[in-house]
Amino acid sequence: MTANRNWFISAFTILKKKKIFDILGYLLLVLGLFWFVIRGAENQGYFWQWFRVPKFLFQFDAGHFKAGPILQGLKITLNIVWISLIVTYVIGLVTALMRLSNFAGLRMMARLYLESSRNTPLLVQIYFVYFIVAPVIGLERFGAAVLALSLFEGAYASEIYRAGIVSIHRGQWEAAHSLGLGTVHTYTDIILPQAIRRILPPLTSQAISLIKDSSLVSVIAVYEMTMQANAIVAETFLVFEVYFAIAAIYLIMTISLSQVVSFMEKRIQIT
Repeated sequence: MTANRNWFISAFTILKKKKIFDILGYLLLVLGLFWFVIRGAENQGYFWQWFRVPKFLFQFDAGHFKAGPILQGLKITLNIVWISLIVTYVIGLVTALMRLSNFAGLRMMARLYLESSRNTPLLVQIYFVYFIVAPVIGLERFGAAVLALSLFEGAYASEIYRAGIVSIHRGQWEAAHSLGLGTVHTYTDIILPQAIRRILPPLTSQAISLIKDSSLVSVIAVYEMTMQANAIVAETFLVFEVYFAIAAIYLIMTISLSQVVSFMEKRIQIT
């Protein structure tokens, strides 16, 4: 009896360490919300037709895999996201350095950009970039979408960078200067490596926000995943099924990104 009890306690401890109960609790919560939404739609007389959704994801034609419109849109969404992320982080870092510059002109330019970007809706900025900026610099829809998202998210990323930089103790700057390091080497060799460890979680949140905000570029007819979903809904009236399907895909994307960054955080702490 004692041996069985000890085995049960050991098994419980192992499962707890592996966070299996957290995962099960999360899955139960998601299933409960899913059931709640389905029941609500059924009470309004909605007839579910989930069997029609898979063909919009993929099909097998003569034994060959063929991506449906949703997966085709997902490919464009991923391209928009990874390019926008790179541009966002570059814009954010440059703007943060401008905010911390000793030159008043650079600080004023950075402040003007931040205030105009953070205090206007993203939808308005997308229209502004597409209809006004893009024709001047020769950008197509895809480029306009990337630029609009990058400028909007870059404003928030810059404040994250700036907070990380100013959080580094003043003694680090003094030590770098005492070693004869210039401003550039002080940033690249001393300050930024330490700041990145502190700002990685908020930068991840900003990346997740960018993934979700990318759905708004459908308003300028970029056929990413949300635009494809809108077209399918207009043709089939499968409102809940299609939108729930792409919501699940967005959820998978954001959770996967969070897990990757969590792994990176652990590696950074180890090193």
